[in-house]
Amino acid sequence: MVEGKKSEHTENLGSHGGRPSSWLAVTVMLVGTVVAGFGLTADNWTLVWIGTGVFVVGGILALVFDIFTDVVIDAPRVGMHAEDHR
Repeated sequence: MVEGKKSEHTENLGSHGGRPSSWLAVTVMLVGTVVAGFGLTADNWTLVWIGTGVFVVGGILALVFDIFTDVVIDAPRVGMHAEDHR
């Protein structure tokens, strides 16, 4: 490797980690989905609505935490152009 040049593997290839606040919002929505799904299979409409409410709270948290700003910056992909997918 020539000094002053970065190899392909030492460049910033991006991160898929996200912020802890974003993971919290997603986890709350996941818990709401599981609770509502269990309520559907158990024919318990109270659990369905509780799960739905938990999911909505997670969605509000996602908006407040602005989880879509957790941008993933990937390295450019070779050969991934629109004209390559005909």
